[in-house]
Amino acid sequence: MTVKVDFEECLKDSPRFRAAIETVETDVSVLETQLEKLLKLCTTMLESGRQYCTHSKNFVSGIQELSQNSPGDNMMAECLEKFSTSLNKMIDGQEEFLDVTQQSLKHQLQTLVKEDMKHFKESRKEFERGSESLASALHHNAEVPRRRHHEAEEAMVALKVARTTFRARALDYVLQINVIQSKKKFEILKFMLAFMEAQSSFLEQGFQVAKQLEQYRKDLAVQLHQLVLESAREKREMEQRHTAIKQKDLSQEDVVPEIRAEPGGVVMEGYLFKRASNAFKTWSRRWFSIQSNQLVYQKKAKDAVTVVVEDLRLCTVKPCPDHERRFCFEVVSPSKSCFLQADSERHQQAWVCAVQNSIASAYNEEHPAFLGQPLERTASLSAAKLQSPTSRKLRGGVDKHVVDQVQRMEGNAQCCDCREPAPEWASINLGITLCIECSGIHRSLGVHFSKVRSLTLDSWEPELVKLMCELGNRVINQIYEARVEEMNMKRPQPGCSRSEKEGWIRAKYVEKKFITKFPKTGVRLNRGGDVRGPEKPPKPVLKPKPPHQTRGTAGSSSPSRPSTISGLREGVSPGAASASEDLQNLHPGALLYRAAAAPPSLPTMADALAHGADVNWVNTAHESRTPLLQAVAANSLLACEFLLQNGASVNQPDSRGRGPLHHATILGHTGLACLFLKRGAKMNAADGDGKDPLSIAIDAANADIVTLLRLAKMREAELAMGQSGDETYLDIFHDFSLMASNDPEKLTRRSGDLKLTTL
Repeated sequence: MTVKVDFEECLKDSPRFRAAIETVETDVSVLETQLEKLLKLCTTMLESGRQYCTHSKNFVSGIQELSQNSPGDNMMAECLEKFSTSLNKMIDGQEEFLDVTQQSLKHQLQTLVKEDMKHFKESRKEFERGSESLASALHHNAEVPRRRHHEAEEAMVALKVARTTFRARALDYVLQINVIQSKKKFEILKFMLAFMEAQSSFLEQGFQVAKQLEQYRKDLAVQLHQLVLESAREKREMEQRHTAIKQKDLSQEDVVPEIRAEPGGVVMEGYLFKRASNAFKTWSRRWFSIQSNQLVYQKKAKDAVTVVVEDLRLCTVKPCPDHERRFCFEVVSPSKSCFLQADSERHQQAWVCAVQNSIASAYNEEHPAFLGQPLERTASLSAAKLQSPTSRKLRGGVDKHVVDQVQRMEGNAQCCDCREPAPEWASINLGITLCIECSGIHRSLGVHFSKVRSLTLDSWEPELVKLMCELGNRVINQIYEARVEEMNMKRPQPGCSRSEKEGWIRAKYVEKKFITKFPKTGVRLNRGGDVRGPEKPPKPVLKPKPPHQTRGTAGSSSPSRPSTISGLREGVSPGAASASEDLQNLHPGALLYRAAAAPPSLPTMADALAHGADVNWVNTAHESRTPLLQAVAANSLLACEFLLQNGASVNQPDSRGRGPLHHATILGHTGLACLFLKRGAKMNAADGDGKDPLSIAIDAANADIVTLLRLAKMREAELAMGQSGDETYLDIFHDFSLMASNDPEKLTRRSGDLKLTTL
């Protein structure tokens, strides 16, 4: 006999116990309905059978009377006599079958429905009353203020009585559950066996179906006999265990939850009161657990878990002895804090200790090593094994070199906003490093302002690392804090309050109070197709400065934006000097468009975005091109990554219907094609000539791009069929990303260098 509900589990009154109780109650309710229906159907069958026997006997009497009306016809008389005799035997056998069926029905099914179900319902009512009394006592005990000692003692006494009563009724209820679950099986089987025995005896040789079940009946009879013996033995064992547990002191306090040390499993679990974050600050009792480096809770076992702390490494825990309610402690994370209340001081200490141990264990855990294997499928993939420091950061792991590489940039060794040393967070679309508190404020701004990522906990693509090194705190502060000195504003310092930091960050990035204001000019096109402001007397052309002079200190002001404009001027060829004389009067969108062209200037692009440039700005005078298409033409992986991180559309086409992936394919820029595919570029989009990127790559005999596009199509087909696929796709794209970031010259091969691989 299988035990449906464990006695020890019912004492804990866990969600698993409640879930098991609900499942059993549902099963018993369904069973009761089905048994009652079966009883009605069987009673109707028996009544109909007896009526049939009565009418059959009348029919046999009619046959016998008919035989008397055939004197002299020996054949007819003998036939009717034998037939009526046979019918009488069959009717007698059927009556006997009906009597056996009715007796078996009364002893098995009616007893199960009327008596056992009745005991089960009575036990359930007692259990529900005890559960309600315990819940009321728990809530009353939790609501008693700390200062009312007398009331607290009364509440504890009431809780002790309610807990004792509940556990006793719970044990009785669990016993009834297990007994009825066991008994229903062999009672139903005994009824069916008796029914089939009588049916088989009645039908005898004439009923072939009963013959076919003969071996089954024999086997079932043997199994049923063994089941009855085993059930009787297990019932005795359950009763002995039930008696032994019931003799324990059921009034004792709940056992303190055990702290487990299983890696990846549940560290600790149990009930806690949680204060809501709404205006009413209500307290609710929930089942909490520490698992997978997270603190989670749920109301019922079937409910999805709610995550309180996503990463225990980012939180702290402390008792709250000054709180109005007893046994309270607080779990504080960068984004929120959560007040919790245990049932006793021992429970409180156990939970605080468990959270602290989990935090320490999370910090001591080593990040998983990279499990990927070298790709030797083609010559291009073998060439992707690079010797640069970035190549040591492999997919699925965290490269400690990223922190050193990013923090070594001038100005990055301190938080961009509050100057906190050794920042370990970053905004990847701004290109700055942040401390943990400022990163939480940045995250609250929304991803359209700042995309926050951890330097130590998250994986980093090689192009993102290079982007962080290209910009940095010094360049971005030169843009967003250009007028701080002029406005005599005071920057926040390490240790200042969160409200001060939040006010400064919102003024800096959302309201943009400290940037240099652009001239309020319109936009027009000159003869060469360049976008410029309205005609006005030309300003002196700024003399380019060396790279180490173009970026001032992190806090220096730049009234005329010399660093960004001069940076753009350095990338303009001498023949285009006349078209670039008035760059400071460009519309922000036009400035972004120009800065993305060869050679791109990321500081100037960041400056344009800070002044409100539309990242998808369209130059209608130049085939409706966007800044992203300009960056593609310049074959700048960093410029494309910067634009995509700031919301550029990877599928916006020009006037000829060609998107960034088309242009990267036409120009043979494999690294950019890889980047656009990773960012969700449409592979089946056709341009004005009706060609998709794969057709263009095949015509151009670019083996690497053909490989990437075919792999992407295979991956898309697998996902459409619900298949997860293997790691090959991600491995290849990872290697292409490394090659594009570190050795882009290796991605300029054509079919002469590498044969197309048939996939």
